[in-house]
Amino acid sequence: MERIGLGHAVPVLRVRDADAAARFYVDHLGFARDWEHRFAPELPLYLQVVRGDCTLHLSEHEGDGTPHAAVWIAVDDVHALHADLHARGVDATVDEDAPGGATLTVEDPDGNQLRFCRPA
Repeated sequence: MERIGLGHAVPVLRVRDADAAARFYVDHLGFARDWEHRFAPELPLYLQVVRGDCTLHLSEHEGDGTPHAAVWIAVDDVHALHADLHARGVDATVDEDAPGGATLTVEDPDGNQLRFCRPA
């Protein structure tokens, strides 16, 4: 049987204001704004933010993503990330009893949930 290798998935998160969302991801979550695209100045913005191996797309396009999405993100050390985010002013807690293991959930300004968990 032929093996097919799949790469990393890149979630597309629907946001109302991509610039404001990107500021949250950069200032509070430690991501870097990587690139952006707009077909014309008056059209919706689409951009990419990255932190380590985590890549997210933020889109103002109505057809992209679903508002209030949830994204599970693997992290080596949930507690170290919690300390880093706390130092950046993010008020979040770690759920030690989450089904997949200790999980840190952060909600962005558009209601999208980022669930950081160390894979079992």
